[in-house]
Amino acid sequence: MKYRLLGRTGVWVSEISLGTMTFGGKDHPVFSKLGALGQEQVNQVVGTALDAGVNFIDTADVYADGESEELLGRAIGKRRRDVVIGTKLLAPVGPGPNDQGLTRLHVMRSLEDSLRRLGTDYIDLYQIHNHDHVTPIEETLSALDDAVRQGKIRYIGSSNLAAWQISKALGVSALHNQARFVANQTHYSLVSRDAERDLVPMAEDAGLSLTVWSPLAGGFLSGKFDRGGVATELDSRRIQAGADFVPFDEEAGFAIVDALRVVAARHEVSPARVAIAWLLAQRAVTSVVVGARKLDQLTDNIAASDLTLTEQDLAELDEVSRPPVAYPNWIQAAFGPTRIPAANRA
Repeated sequence: MKYRLLGRTGVWVSEISLGTMTFGGKDHPVFSKLGALGQEQVNQVVGTALDAGVNFIDTADVYADGESEELLGRAIGKRRRDVVIGTKLLAPVGPGPNDQGLTRLHVMRSLEDSLRRLGTDYIDLYQIHNHDHVTPIEETLSALDDAVRQGKIRYIGSSNLAAWQISKALGVSALHNQARFVANQTHYSLVSRDAERDLVPMAEDAGLSLTVWSPLAGGFLSGKFDRGGVATELDSRRIQAGADFVPFDEEAGFAIVDALRVVAARHEVSPARVAIAWLLAQRAVTSVVVGARKLDQLTDNIAASDLTLTEQDLAELDEVSRPPVAYPNWIQAAFGPTRIPAANRA
């Protein structure tokens, strides 16, 4: 396993991180279709990941209505010091009007609940799970800063925010000398490269880590699906879960899968491993979050850390998946200053 820095913190995290959406939720209408792993299975998954060198685990209070955090906390047990735990808040966790969002009230409640479920005194990375258009970001950041000063949170981060929203938050934190975001979790994959437009350059400029969720686009990039819509494995999570949470052009996606299969055959590995290795080769990416129901899926995904794609591999995958350049990126590239000042000429 290789390790990369978590933003500008000096903390090292594994470039493959373990996702926990498959933990718990046996009777849940959504999470029952994603995995619904029980404690014994969770213990095996977490143990396998930690033994392979994974030290970064991602969860959220909304996963299986909190059961995911509970199962994870018990599975980690005495290995707490070996793990960088990231969890998230914002989504509804109860029926009340204040059981969601990023208000000071909900931040404090959610933090205490997550600490209790995880069985820990502190959370390493506490992330807002989305944008709250009602609550001022100043209120949210103030509450998070208080929790950092209390020692209940080590670092804060974001997930699913636009680049301008993160930049605004960083400015507010700097203005008030408060804890700042050190990481952003975003969707990024060969079939969805939107992050390259603004989020990637923003992360590089601000010194933020970029962690990636759904690197296989709900299993589509595993190579288990053909153009007839039939999976080669009937237990595929994509079919069971309804498939289309991550939107993308499927016909273009199948062309990408074809290219993945060619590269995978060249290295004698799975298309999924290649798709994850491609992400690890991209600018600003710190860690790729992988989740699995089966140990063989997990070990295959983790092995992407040891796969180095060639320039030919990267060029072929880039060619088939490259999105059109968005405005104003194209005009800045075409008409930005390129001249060398006379004083700097040799």
